Amino acid sequence: MPSTDWKNKLYFGDNLDILREEIPAETVDLIYLDPPFNSKASYNVIFGEPNGSLSSAQIMAFDDTWHWGEESEEKYSDLVTMGPRKVSLVIEAMRNFLGENDMMAYLVMMAARLIELHRVLKPTGSIYLHCDPTASHYLKMLLDAVFGLSGFQNEIVWKRSSAHNDPRRYGNIHDVLFFFTKTRSYTWNPQYTQYKQAYLDSEWKVLPSGRRVKYENMLDPQNRMQEYDFMGTSARWRTDYSGMMRLWNLPQTEVPNSHGRIKLGRNGKPIKRCRIVFLDEKKGVTLQTWWDDILYLAGGSHERLGYPTQKPEALLERIIMTSSNDGDIVLDPFCGCGTTVVAAEGLNRRWIGIDITHLAITLMKKRLQDSFGEELSPYDVIGDPKDLAGARALAAQDKYQFEWWALGLVDALPSQDKKKGADEGIDGYLRFPGPDKGRFETIICQVKGGDNISVKDIRDLRGTMEGEKAVIGVFVTLHNPTRNMLTEAVKAGFYEHSVLGTTNRYPRIQILTIEDILNGKSIQYPRQSHSQHRRAKRRTKGPEPKQQSLMDG
Repeated sequence: MPSTDWKNKLYFGDNLDILREEIPAETVDLIYLDPPFNSKASYNVIFGEPNGSLSSAQIMAFDDTWHWGEESEEKYSDLVTMGPRKVSLVIEAMRNFLGENDMMAYLVMMAARLIELHRVLKPTGSIYLHCDPTASHYLKMLLDAVFGLSGFQNEIVWKRSSAHNDPRRYGNIHDVLFFFTKTRSYTWNPQYTQYKQAYLDSEWKVLPSGRRVKYENMLDPQNRMQEYDFMGTSARWRTDYSGMMRLWNLPQTEVPNSHGRIKLGRNGKPIKRCRIVFLDEKKGVTLQTWWDDILYLAGGSHERLGYPTQKPEALLERIIMTSSNDGDIVLDPFCGCGTTVVAAEGLNRRWIGIDITHLAITLMKKRLQDSFGEELSPYDVIGDPKDLAGARALAAQDKYQFEWWALGLVDALPSQDKKKGADEGIDGYLRFPGPDKGRFETIICQVKGGDNISVKDIRDLRGTMEGEKAVIGVFVTLHNPTRNMLTEAVKAGFYEHSVLGTTNRYPRIQILTIEDILNGKSIQYPRQSHSQHRRAKRRTKGPEPKQQSLMDG
C-alpha cells in the first residue's frame, strides 16, 4: 500500500533528464508510453487547430528532437560506447542500415529513454509501449535489446479505427502495444471479455431455470493419464480419481440424469462429455492479443477532449488492472493529454506523469480536476514556476515555454507557429458565448517576458484587436507596466455584454502582470461557467463502464 506521505507527480521537462535525476531505480510497478512518432503526421500532438491541422505549438516541442544533428550524434556515441552491450550492437546496426535521418534520430532518443525506463522498473514490473507500424519493428528490436528476449510477453493489436479508405493500400486500422516484463516474476491479474452471442447459442443449453449449461469432455486429450474405472466407466480421464470424486460430490440438482457435476448416460454411468459447467460460474473469455472491444474515441464520445491522439480510458484501465495492484506506481513518460494518469487515479494507483510542454501540464491539471473534483488525490507539479522568480527563470530559459505557461494561467490557447515569423501581436486567444445565440466573441492575448515594454505595445494590441474583430485584448507581462501603458489601456473603453436585461462592462484592454495572476487575478469577461478547454466528464473512482465491441451488433 502507498506510504502516507506519497504525492502523485506531474513533471514538466525532458523525460530523459527527469528519469535520470528524479526517479530512483526499481521504484515503478508499471510503465505505459505512447511516444510521439508518425512519419507523415509527425507528432503526438496535444491540440488540433480548428481547421483540423495539427497544433504548431506542440509540434515545436518535438521539432528539434527527432532530426539528426549534433544532439543525436552525441547520444549515439554515448549509446555505442557506454550503453549496455546489446543496445550498443543494435543501435550501431540500425545506423548502418538507416543512415543519418529522422528515423535514426528518433531511435537514438528512444533507446536512451528505454534504458532509463528499464532501470526505474521494479523486478515485478511491466512496460507497455504503444506505437503504430511506422516504427514498431525498430522499437521491438530496441525493447529486445534492453529487456532481453525473455522479457517479451506479447504483441497486442488494438483496433483503433473503423474501416476506412487509404488510397492504394490496405486500410490501416490498428496500433501495436508491445508488452515486456523485467523478469519472469511479474504482476499479473487476468482479465476477461464477454462471450459472443453466437457462441452462447451454439454451445450452451438453457435450463428451465434460465441458467446456461454445457457438458465438457473429461477424457485426457493426449492419452497421458492412466486408465481407471470411475463409477462403472473405464477411461483415460482428464483428472485423477480424487478429482473426479470432487466433481461427483459437488451439490447440483438442476441437470437431469446427473450426479453432482457429472452427467450420466442412460445406463447411469458417466459419459465422455460428462463435466457439468454453468455459464454464471465462468468469468468469460481470457483476454487475447486482439483487442477490438474497446471503442476508439469518435467525435461524439463523452471522453473526447479534442486531442487527435487521445486514447480511451478503458484501454489504459485494462493495462493498469492487468499489470498492477492497488497502490502501485504507474509511470507515463509521454503524458500528452493525461489519459494514463486519469486512469491510474481512478483505479487507486499512485502515478507519475512527465511531459515536455506546459501545454500538456496545464491540460492535465484541468482534466484531473474536472474528472475527480474533491476526490482527486494530492499531487505536485514539478518544474512549473510557482513564483515570480521561477517565472523569470523560465522566461530567460525558453521564451516560448514561458509564453505557453503564461497562457495556461489565463486559460487561453496558443495561436500559431512562432517559427514562421512575426507573431502579429497574437500569442493566444479565448472564445466565449456572445449575447446573440450561436455567436462567439474573441479575446486575444499577447505575452511579454522581456523588460522592453512600452505604450507602443498597447497601441499595437488595440490595432490588432480591430483587425481580428476581438472584443477584448489582454496584455500579459512579466514586468510592471508603465503609467502611460495603463493610461492607453483605459482609453480603449469598455466591452458591454447584455443578457436577460442585465448589462455588464469589461475593460476592452486589460493588463495583467504575472505577479497579479499568481496572486489570483484573472481576465475579466463574461465567463458563464465557460472554459476555453473542453471539460472532462466528471467520473467516480473505479473502472469506466464496459464498452461494446466494434465487432458486436
